[in-house]
Amino acid sequence: MNLQTEQLFIGDFNYAIHKGWMTRAVELARAAGDAGEVPVGAVMVDGTGKLIAEAQNRRERDCDPTAHAEILALRAAGKVLQDWHLNQCTLYVTLEPCPMCAGAIVQARIGLLVYGADDPKTGTIRTAANIPDSAPSCHRLEVLGGIMESVCRTQLLSWFEARRKI
Repeated sequence: MNLQTEQLFIGDFNYAIHKGWMTRAVELARAAGDAGEVPVGAVMVDGTGKLIAEAQNRRERDCDPTAHAEILALRAAGKVLQDWHLNQCTLYVTLEPCPMCAGAIVQARIGLLVYGADDPKTGTIRTAANIPDSAPSCHRLEVLGGIMESVCRTQLLSWFEARRKI
């Protein structure tokens, strides 16, 4: 096996892993949507590939403007690891994070952020703005966007379309 073939294999293997965790995040997003929340789900995996936290949007249910899936997953992961430094962790989320979540992700020193759909209105990882690469950022975040993008986007669009009909 040459180096190029080996890299393709590793990339395919990583894609399968990323798709598996994103599938779980999509399931969590579906549950959030069924509960009347904007359907966003998040999964946190530690450096060994073990699930350590998962969350879904809970703003409506908790009457808490900060209860985004990403924030809840960060909080839960910190408690599990007994540390706010999450630099060995990967966060999977179905939608590109907003400014609040992007700031929290940078502050937590996440090792890798994997997200599904871009958010052209409030996405501040790569789309509407780029908080991780901005001057005040204290951490350079590795980002992989577009994993299961079509599934994530369709889930969100369908949910909003159904709400507009009500």
